[in-house]
Amino acid sequence: MQSPGDYSNGFHGDNHHELEREEKQLPGLSSFGQAKKRSRGVAHDPRGGGLTNGVRVSDQLAEQKPLDTQKSPPPCTDFDVAYFHSYAHVGIHEEMIKDRARTETYKEAIMQHQSLIQGKVVVDVGCGTGILSIFCAQAGAKRVYAVDASDIAVQAKEVVKANGLSDKVIVLHGRVEDVEIDEEVDVIISEWMGYMLLYESMLGSVITARNRWLKPGGLILPSHATLYMAPVSHPDRYSHSIDFWRNVYGIDMSAMMQLAKQCAFEEPSVESISDENVLTWPEVVKHIDCQTVKIQELDSVTARYKFKSMMRAPMHGFGFWFDVEFSGPASSPAKTTSATSVASGSSSMSPSREGNQKKRSNPSDALVLSTSPESPPTHWQQTIVYFYDPIDVEQDQVIEGSVTLSQSKENRRFMNIHLEYSSAGRSFVKESVMR
Repeated sequence: MQSPGDYSNGFHGDNHHELEREEKQLPGLSSFGQAKKRSRGVAHDPRGGGLTNGVRVSDQLAEQKPLDTQKSPPPCTDFDVAYFHSYAHVGIHEEMIKDRARTETYKEAIMQHQSLIQGKVVVDVGCGTGILSIFCAQAGAKRVYAVDASDIAVQAKEVVKANGLSDKVIVLHGRVEDVEIDEEVDVIISEWMGYMLLYESMLGSVITARNRWLKPGGLILPSHATLYMAPVSHPDRYSHSIDFWRNVYGIDMSAMMQLAKQCAFEEPSVESISDENVLTWPEVVKHIDCQTVKIQELDSVTARYKFKSMMRAPMHGFGFWFDVEFSGPASSPAKTTSATSVASGSSSMSPSREGNQKKRSNPSDALVLSTSPESPPTHWQQTIVYFYDPIDVEQDQVIEGSVTLSQSKENRRFMNIHLEYSSAGRSFVKESVMR
């Protein structure tokens, strides 16, 4: 769907509902689960802790602080250890780097802000293989601290060395809470976004780095992020997973359907949908300003919504996606390079727009990376919270309710989802966990 607002990914203008805080959380989970995305950097869980191979910048710069001024970091949880270990596998980094929309937009954002990076000190939170750190060094950064808690940092150091940048890029194998940087920094860059934006809770790592080291007025890339939601219809997916059991080689297996629904739709599904699957204009669940957001805001996010269906169709659930914006300080215009093949103008997706790089109507405004259904696919895709049974909606029928996203008390990498929705006099609740 395309929105009449400023963004072609469905930014809903000023009509989104004001967010409210809610204290309720679902019970924590007893197992870590499979790491799906993000946070090569750090855990911000106060129960987390230092890794035994943590590196202090002052060791490398021969500027060790007196021992009595150093504070011991909190202990590292088993969840954190397992999480960081999952990012030592090359496959997850290959997937992210091969996502051209992601990687090329970050590179373009760095070049657009080259005047704010050249000769400056940068921190790359969750550096992975070090590709963003190298981009910053190529843009003229004086020094780049590439921080990662995963063992991929070992390879990142070799990549930096192979590219002759060891004098500029310092790879720190440890968490943001553990490493020491003995100077303020001018720029923080991080690719922290998880599925559904907030999954895996890496934004807290960026906030920690900001609070520890960023100079007042410093640059954070990306600077803003917005999570959207909208009702979706996906008959093909429902038919493939559920209706299949009605007739299996001439055998009535409909007794399997209830179990099939539980297995297929208990947890959120990360998959690609098109704008044709979206029933309404989307609404904003959460808008984040990376300069001001507090860690406590991420514990629980609640938004109320009210949609009006644009068509008659079965509603199978709600879709979630996000975009991030790369804007610098208002007084420091970004450099626009010829590599940005984007068009300014209306919010509708036009043939002249390439990939996921978009701008607002003012050409001097920020570059935006979108994961919306109307945009070319990214490795984030979209996240769908399916109902166990579809709801038939008519054109102009109202769907309203609330959504609460909260971090698991036991493992902050997991996200609890509580959906309340009503339509045509019927009310429903769907609870699920993104593991």
